Amino acid sequence: MRLDQAERRLKLRELRILLAVVKAGSMAKGATELAISQPNVSKAISDLEHVLGVRLLDRNVHGVEPTTYGLALIKRGTAVFDELRQAVKDVAFLADPTSGELRLGCIDFAAGTVGVAINRVSRRYPRITFEVVSAGAAELRHDLEVRNIELFVAIHEESLSKDNFDAEILYDDPLIVVVDARHPLTRRRSIELAELVNEPWAIPPANTPAGRCVRNAFQKNSLALPNTIVSTYSHVLRHNLVATARFITVVPKSMLQVMGKSLSIKALPVHLSAIRPIAIVVLKNRTLSPIAELFIEAVRAVPKPQTKGKASA
Repeated sequence: MRLDQAERRLKLRELRILLAVVKAGSMAKGATELAISQPNVSKAISDLEHVLGVRLLDRNVHGVEPTTYGLALIKRGTAVFDELRQAVKDVAFLADPTSGELRLGCIDFAAGTVGVAINRVSRRYPRITFEVVSAGAAELRHDLEVRNIELFVAIHEESLSKDNFDAEILYDDPLIVVVDARHPLTRRRSIELAELVNEPWAIPPANTPAGRCVRNAFQKNSLALPNTIVSTYSHVLRHNLVATARFITVVPKSMLQVMGKSLSIKALPVHLSAIRPIAIVVLKNRTLSPIAELFIEAVRAVPKPQTKGKASA
């Protein structure tokens, strides 16, 4: 079938049904999700396959799986519906530029900067709502690819695909060694990393940038790892342990500047030689909503942490 004929005969309803069926994994579940009958679902998929002249789904006892043709249509179809949703949001924002919604993501270590930006936008536009996904970089990339979020703020990775993503580096964010304000080490004006081997640490796992950084710092100085390490992804647990005035942890300097007082933490005069670039990441060739543009402007305006010199108490 010629392209112009297919364009005239393709229906958004059938495309939406295809997406729902693939997401659900079966015709029956897709029908339930869409609140229509299974025969109507089957007919819509069949009509779509007839228009395109290819099989879009493989049926088996476990349900359905998209063929190569189906995957290609799903990828573009997801973008089509995303653009439609964005268009509706744009129209709503133009009609009332004081309200709207933004879905974004951030890693925990970028929470300080993201929080400042959200506060600034929210003060100016109090009716704008934010849904923030807090996850690792891999999960955020997936959420961005499937268009569950418009952007995310995270550590910039060289492995990030330039074919799929655009990244704007905001600043370099050094890691700072911190303890509770009541910790005895806060009275010290000079501390060597070797002196912290016998101290208990609460740090992210070794497969995270921060976790690798701490472990590498000890190894580069020919030191053994601390005797006591609580390794956890939970920043809440890490800060609760630090609040006992026993444990040491690390936070990005941007978070210390923004949240240091509220968390009751202080920096120790220990240098880790770690600078991590923080970036805003968006999907390549995706038109951002006006609210996303407002948020990006706010993030750019957040004061950047100073990266020269050693951390001081």
